[in-house]
Amino acid sequence: MHISIVPVLIAMLVVSACTALKEGYPLLPVSEYEKMVVGRLDADYVGTDNCVAKCHKHDKLTNDFKLSVHGEQITPQTGLPLVNCESCHGPGSLAIDKIEKNRQLLGEAGDKCDFSKLLDLKTLPPQAQSLICLKCHSAASTPALAQWHTSVHALNDLSCFDCHKLHEGPHQKVSRDKMAELCYGCHPDVKAQFSLFSRHPVREKKMGCFDCHEPHGSSLPALLKGNSQRDMCTRCHMEKSGPFVYEHGDVTETCTNCHAPHGSVNRRLLAAAMPFLCIQCHSPGHRNILDDKTKPLFANRCTDCHSTIHGSDTPDNRGFGTLRK
Repeated sequence: MHISIVPVLIAMLVVSACTALKEGYPLLPVSEYEKMVVGRLDADYVGTDNCVAKCHKHDKLTNDFKLSVHGEQITPQTGLPLVNCESCHGPGSLAIDKIEKNRQLLGEAGDKCDFSKLLDLKTLPPQAQSLICLKCHSAASTPALAQWHTSVHALNDLSCFDCHKLHEGPHQKVSRDKMAELCYGCHPDVKAQFSLFSRHPVREKKMGCFDCHEPHGSSLPALLKGNSQRDMCTRCHMEKSGPFVYEHGDVTETCTNCHAPHGSVNRRLLAAAMPFLCIQCHSPGHRNILDDKTKPLFANRCTDCHSTIHGSDTPDNRGFGTLRK
């Protein structure tokens, strides 16, 4: 019987691809990454003006940089910029050497910068890419970057360059309008959640991902800001913060016991519809008033009677405050 070899080859390719995905890439010592971002040792620093003056292709990049927060930083004593092109790309004397020798020529022969003599930033490992920024920002941006190396982004081989596009304009960080789309590139499940019936107003640009999450690292799960998950929610929902005389136990622990943080098919971001959400903790004990039998009454939402479910300072008619109106 003839057996086709094509399915066998496909299966072997799939297995080898999965094996490659599972292969570990151990981190190198920081000193190894530092060597990668030094640049050519036989090159000299020539300054931004000398780098870009002979290449009109970089005119817009130069103007954007001067208008950026980096370009505005000038050392008062010398009048020189604290950050310039060579801070990231390495010393540039060899890169413009050909231009110097062919200064009288026009076109590509006389204007082309030899980028091979600069740092090849795109091929550097993400840890080395981030180190270029962290040379300055590990001190200048504390505490925002204090937990970067242990953050879920850094541990998943993301670098500063994945989010910060320094040559796309003078802002040098993602705008609030493009923030959500940037995050959706890695979190398509969250994008789907923000399309549900009940959601936080991210699509309407009234909120952004960074209002709740700290992308550079956090001690809380999901890179949340604040001291706790509940603290994060009560920044906007202050009426739910308490303290209350009669508190709902789940509320004092975490809001996500009942609410889906991004979006839900149920009203008010509830993780499940009532009464099924409530009976996960509370045994249904209400009786049907029509036949006075022991079967539970599921005709209404729990909040039709228990309106102050987040907490109350007023006892109910039974005297021990079950968060009833």
